[in-house]
Amino acid sequence: MTSPLPAARCELETSDGIRLAARRWDAAGDARAAVVLVHGFAGSSDEPRVVALAEALSASGHTVLACDARGHGASGGGTTLGDLERHDVAVAVKELASERVPLVVVGESMGAIAVLWHVTNDPEHVDGVVLVSCTSRWRLPLNLRGVLAALVTQTPVGRWIARQHMHVRIAKGGTRPPPPIEMVRGLRVPVALVHGRRDPFIRPSDAEELFAAASEPRRLVLVDSMGHSFEPSAVEPIVDAIEWVLAARS
Repeated sequence: MTSPLPAARCELETSDGIRLAARRWDAAGDARAAVVLVHGFAGSSDEPRVVALAEALSASGHTVLACDARGHGASGGGTTLGDLERHDVAVAVKELASERVPLVVVGESMGAIAVLWHVTNDPEHVDGVVLVSCTSRWRLPLNLRGVLAALVTQTPVGRWIARQHMHVRIAKGGTRPPPPIEMVRGLRVPVALVHGRRDPFIRPSDAEELFAAASEPRRLVLVDSMGHSFEPSAVEPIVDAIEWVLAARS
């Protein structure tokens, strides 16, 4: 593995007119693949965990693109929690499709929903998918984190708190995509699932349900030391999952 190259900032515009801030890491050496990273709720392309994963992938020989999802960071619009974010995924895929190398899309949590929603509807250019900390059905955990998530995303006061303290702009109204367990059945590319056994928000059994519903080729990795999303302990399993996807596509 070689040293990662510095990231370059760029700007994309979605098909529904939302301006997205993005960062691109070119591969160290000749690119073996292109990877779109799709962060979760309250993340961004500047988030240290996203940067660490992108740098690891760049050092492994992959060109990487990560956008601030709508309603996050320096991007415009408001987040719809995985629904209209499919357009964010689409423009990032289109941007890297010209690289003419295999293209893998990696989404965490809310970003995994957006990835599924895009790829099941428009699989063109996508050679494989990695889903990290993805729920299988529309439900929240019956614990404090679940209650807080509902308050933040579904009440006016919560949306104000998200805007003021989390720098996330949540769109009013909107719709949900189909449940992820239904969408994963529509994938026709290799899919790898990476999930933490210590995830306090989404149960490991959700990943097992998604794996059972997915078509071959498929892979499930449950990481003992991992919690939720792009944690440091998730980097190596995600890099390995991308390597598996690249091998499985042939």
